[in-house]
Amino acid sequence: MKIIRRSVSGTLESSDIMFQLESSQDGKNHIELDSSVEKQFGDSIRSTINQTLSNFNITNADVSAVDKGALECIIVARLKAAIYHSVSEEDRENKAFKS
Repeated sequence: MKIIRRSVSGTLESSDIMFQLESSQDGKNHIELDSSVEKQFGDSIRSTINQTLSNFNITNADVSAVDKGALECIIVARLKAAIYHSVSEEDRENKAFKS
């Protein structure tokens, strides 16, 4: 799947995460993370983001994430929503969104 439009998902509330997703200029994934728990969980959050992008075969995303202590399931759900709103109608029919 390819990112074709900018999207935003999530909030800046406690225990949530906000994603901004858009197409990268160089066709690679880039992650910018601002997290209140960066020292403890930064590597894990980045790993979850990378794995979720990989699950959807996303290879051209600029991801900006502002984390306020979100659990892994929230990170995945918010990123999945951002991806859904950033891809084509045809890609939205992908079975990966059905699970």
